[in-house]
Amino acid sequence: MNPMIDRLRSRTAAFAHDLLTIPVAWLLAYWLRFNLDSIPHEFLTSALHSLPWVMLIQGVIYWLFGLYRGVWRFASLPDLVRITKAVLAGTLLVVVALFIVNRSELIPRSVPVLYLGLQLLLLAGPRLLYRWLKDHRLNLSSGQRVLIIGAGRAGEMLARDMLRDPQRAYFPVGFVDDKLRRQGGEVHGIPVLGPTESIPEIVAEDDIDLLMLAVPSATASEMRRLVELCEATGRPFRTVPELRSLLSGQVSISQIRPVLIEDLLGRDPITLDWSGIHGGLAGRDILVTGAGGSIGSELVRQIANAGPARLILVDHGEFNLYRIEMELQETFPELRFSRHLLDVTDASAVDALFRAERPGIVFHAAAYKHVPLLEDQLRAAIRNNVLGTRLVAGAAADCGCERFVLISTDKAVHPANVMGATKRLAEGICQGLDGQSPCRFITVRFGNVLGSAGSVVPLFQRQIARGGPVTVTHPEIERFFMTIPEACQLIMQAAVIGGGGEIFVLDMGEPIKIRYLAEQMIRLSGHEPGEDIAIDYVGLRPGEKLYEELFYDSEDLIATRHPKIRVARRGDGQDSVGMEPGLADLLQAAESSDESGMLAALRTLLPDWRRLPDRDQPTNALNGQD
Repeated sequence: MNPMIDRLRSRTAAFAHDLLTIPVAWLLAYWLRFNLDSIPHEFLTSALHSLPWVMLIQGVIYWLFGLYRGVWRFASLPDLVRITKAVLAGTLLVVVALFIVNRSELIPRSVPVLYLGLQLLLLAGPRLLYRWLKDHRLNLSSGQRVLIIGAGRAGEMLARDMLRDPQRAYFPVGFVDDKLRRQGGEVHGIPVLGPTESIPEIVAEDDIDLLMLAVPSATASEMRRLVELCEATGRPFRTVPELRSLLSGQVSISQIRPVLIEDLLGRDPITLDWSGIHGGLAGRDILVTGAGGSIGSELVRQIANAGPARLILVDHGEFNLYRIEMELQETFPELRFSRHLLDVTDASAVDALFRAERPGIVFHAAAYKHVPLLEDQLRAAIRNNVLGTRLVAGAAADCGCERFVLISTDKAVHPANVMGATKRLAEGICQGLDGQSPCRFITVRFGNVLGSAGSVVPLFQRQIARGGPVTVTHPEIERFFMTIPEACQLIMQAAVIGGGGEIFVLDMGEPIKIRYLAEQMIRLSGHEPGEDIAIDYVGLRPGEKLYEELFYDSEDLIATRHPKIRVARRGDGQDSVGMEPGLADLLQAAESSDESGMLAALRTLLPDWRRLPDRDQPTNALNGQD
């Protein structure tokens, strides 16, 4: 049937219903006035003579007040407010009109009051009854029996969507919630059965098929506890998106998704000074090196949202650069940007790029980062991470950039591998350049990011999809983790608040054991670690430490105006002092492929560098902790 015709029929039926309630309420008011006894003849005659006026006035008011914009199926508080206003206005006009027509002769004073109450009852009652019947017309023999964890706003919207679902795919049995004031109550007629600690018992007693986590504002530690309780039941479980993802403010069945490892390893949602970030980045020409990589591409997305005058994308990977170019064209069609297929170790190309583009702000994310791979690729690591940083940072200083932001790593602290050593030198280069030109040099140091290229999460996902085993280097190895968007947002925040010369350290929370990560990813895929999918411990890889650090003991951590960002300031004042001769020796050795010379220069430049000995296992062992 044509939707317009169907809608017109629905409105006509609703209007006809409401017109019918007018004489019913009018005559019932007289009947109640005379104590449910027979209405005297003269009063009944007066009532019938007045009825056409009442129906005309009240019908017009109902239509003008929009009683037929709402749908009975979804009658709610705004509909009740609209009905109340229409009944009050209609009753008042009826009283005035009848006074003008016949001086309200033979109309008892109590009749208008009774008529008002009866109209409210006859208009609102059927609507609410209709919705209740629709919401509770459940076939209990079909649909999965669901326990909703969280009886707050998200849980209430989720339950409401289930009750409205015409497919009846889910039947909400009850809620659990840790707030005492909610326990023992009901939400849409669905009981709150107890606290979250009771989840295993409730699941067993009520034959629950599926658990739904409706706690979008839960912290990572709270999510880990709830997931452990869900896992103990042996039943599948799902979750609503995190709070900041619910842009519409509504929660529905369609948004339910599996619990992701990011839900368990993420941390409290960060609050950013978005006005300050936009003020610092908007209207400026911004260059991002490594723009097609994991961190670089997310930085590009976040910066694009800040409204730069122009974005300049630099990457030496053709496909990565093409991919981020296509994404920008689709997502930000009005954004001005250019892209350059360029190696940051190419001095003439870097110099020409900066002279042509004249960026105001530079985010240097281009780096080699895979620890075991770089252990026997010393020359490549030095050229890309040290020479590349030196060339790009020098060009930024020479062309009068406002700010230069280096993306560093926790592996630069007490470096035990080639990657960490080269990033430590990159930090020193930037600190050495600060103060020698108007350009402010800022370093941002953080740990692992979830889901980055070559990281542990996609590796474990592939291994689990193959049926295992999942390979972990050591039972006690642990790492700091952060999501890519969060890392990039904090990088931008640090870039805005930095005055120059600082090493900003991002608050990474508590380190996570890689063993725990592997076990949870196996469980979240519906398997049991050690039974369905094995975990193999293959030994530490070349250059790999059991744990990482975010700052040196000699570095004083100073709070900033953002609670998730601190400044690491060396107490010995030795940063970047006397580096130039050693750097020249290092780069000369790299240019001539003199490995012993490179190693000697690294030890001279970084006296605390203690390269870990090679392990017995092959360097291509399938691990991804770094």
